[in-house]
Amino acid sequence: MSMLEGIKVISFNHFLMGPLAAQFLADQGADVIMIESPRGSFQRTWATGDIWVGGESAMYFCANRNKRSMAVDLKSEEGCAIILKLVQDAHVVMENFRPGVMDRLGFGYEAIKAVNPGIVYASASGWGSSGPYVKKPGQDLLAQAFSGLAYTSGRDRPTPAASSIVDHHGGTVLAAAILGALVKQARTGKGSRVEIDLLSAALDLQMEPLTAYMNQSDGRDTRPAGCVSGWHYPAPYGIYSCKDGHVAISLGPLNEMADALESPELKDYEQQDTWTKTAELSESIERAAGEYTVAEIVERFESAGLWISPVNDYAAVAGDPQVNHNQTFDTATLAGGEKTTLVRHPARYDDDRPGVRISPPRLGGHSGEILKELGYCDSDIQSYIEKGVIAIAPAAEAVDQSR
Repeated sequence: MSMLEGIKVISFNHFLMGPLAAQFLADQGADVIMIESPRGSFQRTWATGDIWVGGESAMYFCANRNKRSMAVDLKSEEGCAIILKLVQDAHVVMENFRPGVMDRLGFGYEAIKAVNPGIVYASASGWGSSGPYVKKPGQDLLAQAFSGLAYTSGRDRPTPAASSIVDHHGGTVLAAAILGALVKQARTGKGSRVEIDLLSAALDLQMEPLTAYMNQSDGRDTRPAGCVSGWHYPAPYGIYSCKDGHVAISLGPLNEMADALESPELKDYEQQDTWTKTAELSESIERAAGEYTVAEIVERFESAGLWISPVNDYAAVAGDPQVNHNQTFDTATLAGGEKTTLVRHPARYDDDRPGVRISPPRLGGHSGEILKELGYCDSDIQSYIEKGVIAIAPAAEAVDQSR
């Protein structure tokens, strides 16, 4: 994938939102150089699900393919000089430290702009770069709770999503914002300061219900009613129990659903009741759905042209023919020869879905390579290794599996 070939991105990102944004650009062909301390970034030391492959964490795998790794001590004089040289011809600098950290390190927006006036400088934070919460720690679960997302997803109690959806959405928004700034940069030669925060990403995820709430006047509760998935949806929009599992039933004519379920009880309701008797109606559908297996109710609804889906676990997702037809998963070979499975870039470009060009690299796997590109000689590099200015490891083999 060469859409961003020639674009150089310096990524000071850690955790998840920033690395995901940088990976999105790397998948599109940008040369993303991830800057880590010689001790390694957070995502190398904490594993999603406590799952490790070849000594590396599943969290690291999910957001760091197609990048090069440079491990450098940012607090050393020599390390600072390396970074300032590295950013001179960069197109983008990304960071998601707490506000003020990059300034203290000497790599804040003004410092980088002085070296490279046309830079796109992209920052990600928890709550924003200023304001009353600027010093609070920012993390996905906290953003889901604070933004109302967990409250509106719960019934008996607030319930967060079982994925770091705010990190994922924030990373996508940040990547899109950077791409817009790169268009401006190409057109005018001028740089931009781009910012995203978890709070804004969490609220943006709720654009539909928030817009409804801000324009209603009856003070209604924003917790879901009955089996319906959200307060702003009519029945039956939600999850229903069957004999052997669950199904998601979407919108549709109530009389046709009553026929598909062979439910005399449902025939007593009018279509407007889907809004005015949401909980009562959804509970009636729950009783009717409980008479069928998942396969039976799916066949009945699909035959009638009604919108329905089985509720899958991950085993079902991984084995699904449409998921596999879409080439959703890819395999990467790590530096030690181990295999790991990754979720591929979500978009297609001219029917091509970007794959793994560079496997998630070892810490400092490209330090020497990058320093040589900057003009440093072997003796300089050896001296930096001995002083602890950089860490270096054998580069991971590039694995081209794009289809």
